[in-house]
Amino acid sequence: MRREAHILHAAGTPLKEICRQLGLSRNTVSYWLYNRARAASKIAERCPRCDRPPRLIDDPASYAYLLGQYLGDGHLLMTQRVPLLTVACDLRYPGLIHEVSYAMEACGARTAGFQERAGCMSVRAHWTHWPCLFPQHGPGPKHRRPIKLSNWQLEVIDNRAERFLRGLFHSDGSRFANRVVRNGRTYSYPRYNFVNESTDIMRLCARSLDQLHIAWKMARPNTLSVARREAVARLDEFVGPKW
Repeated sequence: MRREAHILHAAGTPLKEICRQLGLSRNTVSYWLYNRARAASKIAERCPRCDRPPRLIDDPASYAYLLGQYLGDGHLLMTQRVPLLTVACDLRYPGLIHEVSYAMEACGARTAGFQERAGCMSVRAHWTHWPCLFPQHGPGPKHRRPIKLSNWQLEVIDNRAERFLRGLFHSDGSRFANRVVRNGRTYSYPRYNFVNESTDIMRLCARSLDQLHIAWKMARPNTLSVARREAVARLDEFVGPKW
């Protein structure tokens, strides 16, 4: 039944239909489709930030991507037992669900779990040291509190700007066909938008785009737009449409 679930999933069958055909719960099928064993590479059991002296992140590319996702659709819940990191993903993009869960495991979590609700899949992982990796956590929405990265975080995203932007655009970004009418003729061209209410997070996005020499402009106070042909082509190299 597990194999049949993967075959149906690969054929593009919706999750709800897979559950109906197999007569199984969504939690069971989701676990089969999206869970995986911990990354084969050796990951230290201790937090790299808690070592003395602090050491570098084991997988900086995965961390840069996860940081972008956290700043967009992530939330760190400080429970009474073990902190819980959650990233909300659209069910229409199973590839993003895979990528987020892999990044969580590569950064230190033993396993990532999944919870479906209202058309989205929440990728969740408990780990004692999430607050060490995401010191920006705090009560309330991100746009109502300062979001400042530590020096070591800035070093990571400076060295992995493409992965950081991929995480940002996979969370609060979109790639779409922009249509304009000129002299009675309709033209269509691809365009990227990044929408976020936090001015601090918007500055971080713009900072990484500038670092990669990708042209952008503010379409609205909460919307960053990448529309030039060469700039869109550059983003397509490492972001592309959601999948």
